[in-house]
Amino acid sequence: MTPPETVLPEPTWHDLRDAHVARARRWTDPHQERRQRKEKHPVLDFLFTYYSHRPAHLERWHPGPGVVLEGASAEEYLRWSAYRSTPDGVTLGPLSPGRVATASFILDLLSATASRPPRLGCFGLHEWAMVYRTPDIRHAAWPLRLGPSGTDEVVESSTIKCSHFDAFRFFTPPARPLNTLEPSREGQVALEQPGCLHANMDLFKWAYKLDPHTPSSLVMDCFELAVDVRTLDMRASPYDLSALGYEPVRIETERGRAEYVRAQSAFAERAGVLRARLIGLCGGLLSAVGGGGASGDGTSG
Repeated sequence: MTPPETVLPEPTWHDLRDAHVARARRWTDPHQERRQRKEKHPVLDFLFTYYSHRPAHLERWHPGPGVVLEGASAEEYLRWSAYRSTPDGVTLGPLSPGRVATASFILDLLSATASRPPRLGCFGLHEWAMVYRTPDIRHAAWPLRLGPSGTDEVVESSTIKCSHFDAFRFFTPPARPLNTLEPSREGQVALEQPGCLHANMDLFKWAYKLDPHTPSSLVMDCFELAVDVRTLDMRASPYDLSALGYEPVRIETERGRAEYVRAQSAFAERAGVLRARLIGLCGGLLSAVGGGGASGDGTSG
């Protein structure tokens, strides 16, 4: 049975659109200003460089499925092929055949992830493994808190158990054999788990992969989670970012590890709510076209 549509009068959806733009620009405006100054930010740039959703796209408001936009100005949405005109206004149509595989993969991945208990206690060592025994570090403008040798000692004295392929693939060659797991793209659905910081940041990716069918409020909720998770990720990293106001989580100490696990647990709970919303969205989109099943679209970025 098809759920009833929500009809939004023109002033109502204009207000929702404007509020979304203001929410997004809290992040996109500073990013654009830094770009103009040619200034790199080791924490926040990640949200706009590793992930492929452009700032201008983040600022666009889409209501999501089952919503009809009233008024003449709603016709501007018809420039996107996903929208269609109805007697009541403009609304999203079903997923195109080419996007069913993407929605199927996302549904399979997120459902599998949600079915597992969160595994905590990785302590963000993936960032340490990315600089292990190499002079070629990603954020070369920022010093290592413990220096190269001290950083290497932390890696060598720790148990590294990274389960996320898109973190593991950036390990240095000497660090790869130290990981207790062997993440791969092919094994992504079988291995991802809800305590992983990268899996929880990636909810933003899975949300925008279905744009414009993902409600923009959900995209922004996932984006803001990714900002907060990325902040912990870099505070727990080997880099000294205190000059930017990021106090370190010293995972090389017992107190720092306890702090990390508390934050990781809170993020897992917060991400679980968003993951469930995305699972529901994918299920609804696929039901509308009679689609489902696994696919191979596990691309990153």
